[in-house]
Amino acid sequence: MSFQFSARSLERLKGVHPDLVKVVHAALAISKSDFIVVEGLRTLAKQREYFQAGKSKTMRSRHLTGHAVDLAPLVDTDGDGDLELSWERSHFYPISDAMFAAAASLGVTVEWGGDWSSFVDMPHWQLPWSKYP
Repeated sequence: MSFQFSARSLERLKGVHPDLVKVVHAALAISKSDFIVVEGLRTLAKQREYFQAGKSKTMRSRHLTGHAVDLAPLVDTDGDGDLELSWERSHFYPISDAMFAAAASLGVTVEWGGDWSSFVDMPHWQLPWSKYP
């Protein structure tokens, strides 16, 4: 099955580092499930709002520099063929498989918030500080 990003997802990739954009596009091309771009480049005001609400644990987010994206799965939850946004943890694993495979094929290192232990952030993908300061 082949998926395509909506105009909204494409708009949300504007200002994101080209290496990460390439990985996200390649991941969608090989993914076994559909997903959207929830957010890419983020303003300082939006980051402050998320931080104060506890949705983020830092004011040094990679979103502020275009080195991070949030991706979320679209799934057919009731079998009617209509895809809906899901925040269920298990629905993020096909995205993870596709993102890591796409990154490896392109020679780009990515980090997934789903692998973090201190603050698990399933939608979050970023280019590492060590390679993209």
